[in-house]
Parts: sequence; C-alpha cells; structure tokens
Amino acid sequence: MAVLCVVTLLVAIDMFVLLLALPNLTADLGATGIEQLWITDIYGFMVGGFLITMGTLGDRIGRRKLLLIGAVVFGVASAVGAFSTSPEMLIAIRAILGIAGATLGPSTLSLITTLFKDPKQMGAAIGIWAATFSAGAIVGPLLGGIMLNHFWWGSVFLLGVPPMVILLATGPFLLPEAKNPNAGRIDPLSIALSLLGILPFIYGIKEIARDGWTVGPIAISLVGLVFGVLFIRRQKALESPLLDLDLFRSRTFSLGLLGLLMFSILGGATLLFMTQFFQSVAGLSSFQAGLSLIPGMVAAMISVMVSPQLGQKIRPAVLMSGGMAISIVGILMFAFTDAADGPAGLIIGFALMSFGGGPLMALGMNLILAAAPPEKMGAASALPQISNELGAALGVATLGAVGVAVYRSDLGESMPAGVSAETSAQATESVAGANVAATSLPEQIGDALSRVAHEAFAGGMHTMAILGAVVFSAIAVIIYATMRGVPPLGAAAAAPEQAAPDKEDSNAVVAANEA
Repeated sequence: MAVLCVVTLLVAIDMFVLLLALPNLTADLGATGIEQLWITDIYGFMVGGFLITMGTLGDRIGRRKLLLIGAVVFGVASAVGAFSTSPEMLIAIRAILGIAGATLGPSTLSLITTLFKDPKQMGAAIGIWAATFSAGAIVGPLLGGIMLNHFWWGSVFLLGVPPMVILLATGPFLLPEAKNPNAGRIDPLSIALSLLGILPFIYGIKEIARDGWTVGPIAISLVGLVFGVLFIRRQKALESPLLDLDLFRSRTFSLGLLGLLMFSILGGATLLFMTQFFQSVAGLSSFQAGLSLIPGMVAAMISVMVSPQLGQKIRPAVLMSGGMAISIVGILMFAFTDAADGPAGLIIGFALMSFGGGPLMALGMNLILAAAPPEKMGAASALPQISNELGAALGVATLGAVGVAVYRSDLGESMPAGVSAETSAQATESVAGANVAATSLPEQIGDALSRVAHEAFAGGMHTMAILGAVVFSAIAVIIYATMRGVPPLGAAAAAPEQAAPDKEDSNAVVAANEA
C-alpha cells in the first residue's frame, strides 16, 4: 500500500509543480504563449484520452506489469524532460508523461482491490489512496518552491525519478499480479475511436473554458461527441469490448460516477472564482492565494480517510448525501461573500465543501469498484479518473461561463462615466483586466471602475454558487433515494423489504458485500 501511495503522490505532485516552474522554463526556452498552454495542458489531454485504453490493457496483460511498464516510461521521460532544450521537446515529453501517467492511476486503484478482499479494509485503503491526492496538492507547491529556489526549473521533473525507482525495485516483490484470464484481444479500432472521442472533447471544453463559447471549440467538442457515439456503438457490437457498457446497468456504479463528476464540476468552477477573488479582488499574492487553499486540501484529506471508518456503521446513502449537504453549505458561502468581505468566507466555504465531499469520493469510489466484476477492475478504475478530468473542465466551461456572463452584464450596466470604449472592453474581459484598466485612468474614475468590477465579479460568483448548489442538491436527493438499500461497508445485505426501492440494482448490493 505504501508503494502504491508513493506512485499516487507523485502523480498528484506532478500536476502542481509545473505551474510554479512555468515562468522560469518560459524564460529559458523562449516558449510563446501558445506553447506555454500546450506545455501545461498536453499532460491532462493524454491522461484523459488514454485512461480507458490503459485500464482495459491492464485487465488483459496484468495490472502490475502495466504499472511497472508505465513507471519505466514515466521515470525516463521525467529525466529527459528535465534537460529539454526547446518548447517543442518539452511538449513531446509532457505528452509521453501523460500516456505513462494514464497507466498509473487505474493500475494502483485496481491493485488495491486485489490486495484487500475484506470490504472494510478495501474501503480504508481507497480512502488512503484518495487522501494521497490531497497530500500531493499540499506538498507539491511547497516542494516545488524549495527546488526552484535552489536549482534550475528542470529539477522539478527529476522529482518523478526516485519514486519510480522505488516502485521498480519493490513492486515485483510486494505487489500481486492480477488480470482477466479470459480477456479477448484488444480491438485497435476501439482504441482509435476512444481517443478520437475523448481528446477532441476535452480539448474543445478547455478551449471553451478559456475563450468562451466560440464556433471553433464547440465544433471540436461536437466532433469528439460524434466519435464517442461511434465508440459506444462499436462496444455494443464486440464480444470483448474495450469498455464493457454493462457496467453502467448498475445504479450504484452509474450514480457513483455521476456524483464524482458533479463534485469535480463544482470543484473546477469554485477554484476558478476563488483564485481570481483572492488575487484580483482581495489583493493576495500568488503565494498567499496558494496558502489559502491549504485548509480545504487538509479538510479533504481528513474526510476521505475518516469516511471509510464511518461507512462501516452508516449506510453509504446517508453518509454520502449528508456529506453533500455539508458541501452545499460551503458552496452557499460563496453566494454570500461580497467584494468587500475579504477571503475568509471563501476559505471556510472551500474547506466545508472539501470536507463534505470526502464520503462521496471515498465511498463512491468504493461502491463503483464493488459493483464491477474483478476481471474488469482495470477498466472500472479508469472511469472515476475520467470523470474527474472531464468534470474540472466542464465546471469552468459551464458554471464558470454563467458566472462570467453575469460579471460582464453587471459591469456593462454599471460602467462609470468617462471610461472609453476600449478600456471598457478590456475591463469586461475579466476582473484582472479591469484592475489593469483602472490603473490607466484618473484616480477617481479608476477607483470607481475597480469597485464596480469587484462587485460585478462577486455577483457572477453568487450566481455560479447558487446554480451549483441547486444541481448538487438534486444529485444528493437522487443518491439518497436510489442507494438507501445499500448496507454499510462489510455489513450483511439488507432484507428484501428494506432493499425494495433498490431491487433493480440488487446485483450491485450483492457485489458490494462480496467484493
């Protein structure tokens, strides 16, 4: 378990340290703005695109074997990336790291189900695994800052080498092999269709989140959706599909994924508004804004570790929906924080939201894996991570877009007199743009522009939070109503009359107790 956590911690750290190194590597390599975006985004694109393929590949060739192969590629690519000589080289290395990273998550999570057969132990192990991501979010910026203060930007890439060496030295002895002995051969067309479906969709959504709902990104996303439909039709026709769609027949499985997706959507939107509020409204530095996120990360880490223990006595539906209620209280704090209130309300709200999401993350993932047959555990383990990747982008593109639209509308209606059309256009692009525009105006007009821009931004954040809270509340009610027949972790199955509301998903209940 410690070996698996080292790998998981590395993946989490890698997501955060690059952002710290970006200014230094940009100056050294001469990366343009577009190249900077590709350096940061290509890793996530590749991880999201290859998760299904790698999860299913692990079921066929062996999850330990795939994990070790991915570790070799990740370690070598990290070492090479540290000495990149051009932006193009670094982009290519980041793409390779993303493909290798797609082998690590599903392999580690599916191996947990092999190591721990007892439902209580498996629940605790999944909680620890999930907490490791929060730990990486805390350790990553701190460790990256130390490395960048003493060494060159490439040193942050070398952080990936020692954990991979540890895995390669200990994994063959400590980790059991697990695979589907009756798996058919992999269908190359399904792999191609999955990539053509996921990659354009993720790319399009991220471009929408960055540039708004313009024709180009929308068209790219629609292309991804078309290939996604073709992928689904292909899976229905295959005897050994790349992704077994029968997994989604389980309500437990589908609702668990839906809950994780919605929580990721909220996380993406709230992080977008929170970080902008900290820096552009409250006037915090980047370092102070990063520190302000730590209470929420710590709350999430504690919650996902405690939730499996509570889940042994409390039904998942009660615990998950109750946690979601706490998250909703945290989200609503965003709706009642005004521009003049300072960052305290958002820090507390984010902590409550993160703490309340712990049961959904830990127990939801546990129920997803319990509902999947052992021979398909690799593919099932990939889906929660895909929902997380898609959810963060969708949150910015949907809830974030709504909030931005409100900001622009409110600011346009309250624009101070004396502001030119050019300056007004700059201010309505973003609250950061409004702050910059205000410095070019006479003091009285500039102060007025900053004040109304901050108020308009708070109004957009209020709309985002209320809309998110309403949708999340609906998901919480659905989860409680549909899953209330599922017993606590490791408990005996519910009596038939108790499980009647969930009898369509009785197989999932049995699987949850026999996992």
